[in-house]
Amino acid sequence: MTDKDNLLLEIIDLQMYFPIHRGITQRVVGHVKAVDGVSLFLREREVLGLVGESGCGKTTVGRTILRLYDPTNGEIRFRRKTGEWVDVAHISQKDMKPLRQEMRMIFQDPFSSLNPRLPVKDLISEPLEIHGVARGKEAEQRVAELMRAVGLDPAYMNRYPHEFSGGQRQRIGLARTLSLNPRLVIADEPVSALDVSVQAQVLNLLEELQEELGLTLIFVAHDLSVVEHISDRIAVMYVGKIVEMAPTDDLLRNPRHPYTEALLSAIPPADPALSFDRIKMQGEVPSPVNPPPGCIFHPRCRYAQERCKTEVPALREVKPGHFGACHFSEELDLKGIEG
Repeated sequence: MTDKDNLLLEIIDLQMYFPIHRGITQRVVGHVKAVDGVSLFLREREVLGLVGESGCGKTTVGRTILRLYDPTNGEIRFRRKTGEWVDVAHISQKDMKPLRQEMRMIFQDPFSSLNPRLPVKDLISEPLEIHGVARGKEAEQRVAELMRAVGLDPAYMNRYPHEFSGGQRQRIGLARTLSLNPRLVIADEPVSALDVSVQAQVLNLLEELQEELGLTLIFVAHDLSVVEHISDRIAVMYVGKIVEMAPTDDLLRNPRHPYTEALLSAIPPADPALSFDRIKMQGEVPSPVNPPPGCIFHPRCRYAQERCKTEVPALREVKPGHFGACHFSEELDLKGIEG
């Protein structure tokens, strides 16, 4: 798919199916195909935005990469600090423990992801103690450093989560994530639960830390305008599949998939005097339990043809660095955002 010299992560045909149980015997009667054949790659020190509607499988991809879910099928190839490649999808949970120092997650809800019975000092130092990195005074000093790095006063380390605002709690979660100096961070909609003014602060902080610490980041969100601010590349998901992936500016200005065009049309222009021509998609989002044949997007696509109803389009490189999963990516004249 790309030059592998600078890759940190490569995902090949990832599937995550959740069984549907029914009856007294709890027999399996079907599967929710939350992630259905996702392939993507991530270079070192790169920020990849992963976007799509609620329920499209974005969060499931992130959790599966970290083996919070055991994948149904596919490969998750991660390059360790030693240079060794390991397939995260097929190793034991015991072998995952050392990897969790290099792969960390920022959770969406900054309140439910923090134990309300522990003070901030213990919340941030817990990973240090579990992995035997630091204890006692040394751990406390590390906590103070991390709190200062995320813009919190170390004097508050003995306070509890309920004593902080939503933005401050997300900063605590960020400090905990960074405590083990990870190489890969998956940020699962880290600003969606915050006020708009606080969102900008947390985004700017994340951007600064990514640059300063050399982090590689997967930024999961449903808001393209938020993703545009922080991402080097963007991957667009729809009902468990990647439908487009490209450098941020290229994807926003020159989309090669009709679904991306529809998403971009929903972003209001910065100048209120400009016309706002939003594409209204027909019908409902298909069920991941029983997805339609052919192209997953064809029931709602205004460009759909007979071929789209029967043939599944592969995610292919339609121009250098720009991948699309549409039979007619090269032919369609799709509209991006101006500027």
